[in-house]
Amino acid sequence: MTTSPFDHPFLSGLLGDAEVATYFAAEADIRAMLAFEAALARAEAVHGVIPGQAAEQIGAVCNGFGPTVLALKAATARDGVVVAELVRQLRTAVGNPSSVYVHLGATSQDVIDTSLMLRLKAVAFMFSTRLSGIVHALQDLETQCGGRPLMGRTRMQAAIIISVSDRLRAWREPLEAYRDRLTEQRFPVQFGGAAGTLDRLGDKAADVRGRLAQELGLTDAPQWQSQRALIADLANLLSLISGSLGKFGQDVALLAQAGDEIALAGGGGSSAMAHKQNPVAAETLVALARFNAVQLGGIHQSLMHEQERSGAAWTLEWLILPQMVMATAVSLRLALELVGNIRWMGTETHNL
Repeated sequence: MTTSPFDHPFLSGLLGDAEVATYFAAEADIRAMLAFEAALARAEAVHGVIPGQAAEQIGAVCNGFGPTVLALKAATARDGVVVAELVRQLRTAVGNPSSVYVHLGATSQDVIDTSLMLRLKAVAFMFSTRLSGIVHALQDLETQCGGRPLMGRTRMQAAIIISVSDRLRAWREPLEAYRDRLTEQRFPVQFGGAAGTLDRLGDKAADVRGRLAQELGLTDAPQWQSQRALIADLANLLSLISGSLGKFGQDVALLAQAGDEIALAGGGGSSAMAHKQNPVAAETLVALARFNAVQLGGIHQSLMHEQERSGAAWTLEWLILPQMVMATAVSLRLALELVGNIRWMGTETHNL
């Protein structure tokens, strides 16, 4: 039993996404944090901050290092973050004389935020691909039955006849815009040191940060440790995606309720009424849209970092953002399945 439906033993059958969940597993987070440490050492060696031999040793150890997770858990309970213990274990594994160069000039937030950016960048690419799949499926549906008539409804009442293409366009066009926004989304490195000033690197700070970003395939940007607008922007985009997919799900459920305007395959069964095929995927899209809309307010609360760093606001992000990502992932998965299950739409077989 778990407290999250996204990895629940049976609720995850409906609300899970194994592919995206791997990016929020402890193993993926640790790999990304170690990638930061190895890349930092290489960047500092390039600019003469640490010896090249030390960077090679740190990188080699990071590639195969497996920390003691129970010790990480105990240290996080004490410190509020995992990095101090991870770095301690890593320094022990690297050994002298190179251990003193591990994590040089960095702080815990640099490691944790950069790990998040590395994983979110991969997830955003995946989401863009899924959006393309849904868009193409809607285009195929339009080719099949876009010219058929469909009753247009305003305020839940019959209005005038429209075409299936009109309804499909309302579903598809926002998704195309979100796909473009995802491909343009910035994922910057976080590197500010103790208080965001990179004080230990002196006049080499900007050069090292730029090289670090290059090593990791992230955007170079000044530290953003207490300026979380990019997190809020991404969360907003996630809510927009799930919201538009929720509108699609709501429309499909209402079309199925009418009974003669859409044909769906793969509906859900009822324990009491064997004749029913419930629009489970459509209903779930509505629920996930509402879930993300609620979570977005919490992310906006986490914008308030007091002074140079806030433990409270940062922790709030940890609680909310992964859930929003998972809700969006499930929405995309279910939406693609739902489009594929639409056999036809419209009230008649002849064209307008």
